[in-house]
Amino acid sequence: MTLLAACTPQQALIASLIPEGTLSTVLANFERVSDDNRRRVAELEKRGDWKGIADFAEANLAKDRRNADWWLVAGYARTQLKQHSEAARAYGEAVSLEPDNEQAWHLLAQSYRSAGEPGRAVNALNNALLALRHPPLTYYLLGEAYGDLGRHGDAVSAYREALKIERNFPAAWFSLAKAYRKLGRTAEAREAERALEKLDAKLAQRLRDES
Repeated sequence: MTLLAACTPQQALIASLIPEGTLSTVLANFERVSDDNRRRVAELEKRGDWKGIADFAEANLAKDRRNADWWLVAGYARTQLKQHSEAARAYGEAVSLEPDNEQAWHLLAQSYRSAGEPGRAVNALNNALLALRHPPLTYYLLGEAYGDLGRHGDAVSAYREALKIERNFPAAWFSLAKAYRKLGRTAEAREAERALEKLDAKLAQRLRDES
């Protein structure tokens, strides 16, 4: 797992939920979107017409409300429009149709966080853990949502679960160190920082700069 150097760890991670950061790349992996519709979405995205994409997704959903791919497109467009509650509704429809869709769960949780509803993000991620094979990213995002709520002890537990699955996860070590600091557990924060230093020296320096 890598982080984009130009972003904060949290921003880079959210961006990484969408491969290459573009909707057209995501569409290439969808099975229930025609080539003509892919090209149409790519054209709209190139122009930055997120309302057009949202409207196009809704038009396709009017024909088939059980197409999870179009719910994801609608959600992503709403996210770009900063309509986070509407995005969460769309992602919620996607996970109800495809409970094993890891990306949809993560985007749902991030939409709740962006909408100022971290409690709902926690609930979504705990539900995701019941449906998925406990991916480390899900635990990481759960830690972030707990942090939003000021539940730093629970955040620590979530980050540590992520690291049990993927030890070489710089963002998890970064956030774990920060959570330990908030709890006043200085020795453990330093231990997490040392682990981060071995994986990502620049990110470790950023952590020190924030102290």
